Amino acid sequence: MSDPKLVLKDITKSFPGVIALNNVSLNLYAGEVTALIGENGAGKSTLVKVLTGIHLPNSGDIIIDGEPVKISSAHDAFECGISAIHQETVLFDELSVAENIYLGHAPKTRFGTINWREMRTKARQVLDDIGAKHIGENTKLSELGIANKHLVAVARAMSIDAQIVIMDEPTAALSHREIEDLFTLIELLKSEGKAILFISHKFDEIYRIADRFAVYRDGEMVGDGSLPETPQSEIIQMMVGRAVNQIYPTRTSQVGDTLLKIDNLNHPTEFADISFELKKGEILGFYGLVGAGRSEVMQALFGITKTSSGTITLDGQIISPKSPADAIQAGIVYVPEERGTQGVVTDMPIFQNVSLPSLRKTSRGNFLKIAEEFALAREYTTRLDLRASSLSQHAGTLSGGNQQKIVIAKWLATNPDVIILDEPTKGIDIGSKAAVHEFMAELVEQGLSVIMVSSELPEIMGMSDRIVVMNEGRIIKIVENDDELTPAKMLVIASGITEDAA
Repeated sequence: MSDPKLVLKDITKSFPGVIALNNVSLNLYAGEVTALIGENGAGKSTLVKVLTGIHLPNSGDIIIDGEPVKISSAHDAFECGISAIHQETVLFDELSVAENIYLGHAPKTRFGTINWREMRTKARQVLDDIGAKHIGENTKLSELGIANKHLVAVARAMSIDAQIVIMDEPTAALSHREIEDLFTLIELLKSEGKAILFISHKFDEIYRIADRFAVYRDGEMVGDGSLPETPQSEIIQMMVGRAVNQIYPTRTSQVGDTLLKIDNLNHPTEFADISFELKKGEILGFYGLVGAGRSEVMQALFGITKTSSGTITLDGQIISPKSPADAIQAGIVYVPEERGTQGVVTDMPIFQNVSLPSLRKTSRGNFLKIAEEFALAREYTTRLDLRASSLSQHAGTLSGGNQQKIVIAKWLATNPDVIILDEPTKGIDIGSKAAVHEFMAELVEQGLSVIMVSSELPEIMGMSDRIVVMNEGRIIKIVENDDELTPAKMLVIASGITEDAA
């Protein structure tokens, strides 16, 4: 076995009231992918920030090629050959592709100014080398989609000859084809001897691309080894500290009468002829491939976007939500997919995030009752198994999965009739997914109706009573979720292929 390219030894990082990393270790090897696995709050994001110079560890050693190094800034990480590709790419939309690739290390003329011609030439070469010939070096980054922005981030890593590449949930917003393209690129990086740290909650991806694994739990490393030699059940047990035998809860509640009825809802550009019913105590799944228009329909129901025609009937009354406030007043709430920009106020503490839509409950006259805000937040965050040092902790300091739980908690606290969950477990680990699924089952047991938008077939089929399948802004079919429904059938429907042709 060759010596590791990078060694983290006894790394500890603490914040006021919480130890994020406690004497953790990690080895990365040249030409191999190591998967970093763990629940939300396990310390994965903190570790990435330590490696990229955002956080300075309280103690421990970072060793690259056998030599101790100190990484106290992004520039230090750059000098050490470390580059990170995040779920949400950290690039600049108003700059060109070439400028993004060479930002901070652009080639210079003999007068010390940027050599624009050489920079564009080099950017073109790097893009060609990673199979991104379709991306123009002069194109403004804002004109690219998420998948191509990821490619630009990879090109940036290649331009600095990064020997250690961190990929943090890189496939979260990619289509199936784009994921395959990314995996091809990872194989290229491996062949060039790069040491890759791959962070994902998707076990099919982990087993597809990784050679080794390390499991973190509650800020500590609880296991590592060769991935092909370790069964998935063993890794899951390491992650959660318990066996997870049943991912989706069984439900005994009876589906009732129609609560929400949508008739011929239309939007000029996003969707057309949308008609469906949601029953009391039902989980209605919405499934479709990327660009199917599912989120756009949900945003119309919540009053974010304006429809051109159609009716929305809730509990026998026609409603026309012109804003989210109208929808909330009527009894419809929406948990968005983009929690970072639409869901939480990162500079506010947890308890204020949860109580924000329910201030009438937690105030008397013009004065807020902090004790009641805390009580409300405690009730719902406890039920969702939120991981935080206290309810006074700022939401922005939590992991993405725990932020998602805050968003769900704040809307449930309004006691709605209908809750729309748009990708409710996106970026959430398997243990937290189970908590969200259990809570969804509890909600419908209490008579709440749930619309769940999800791109994960196992989740859609494991949680839904019926499934609305969309393609290119239209409903293709509404199917009963019974024993005869298979993932293959769902994909055929979602692809717009007729069942006869399949």
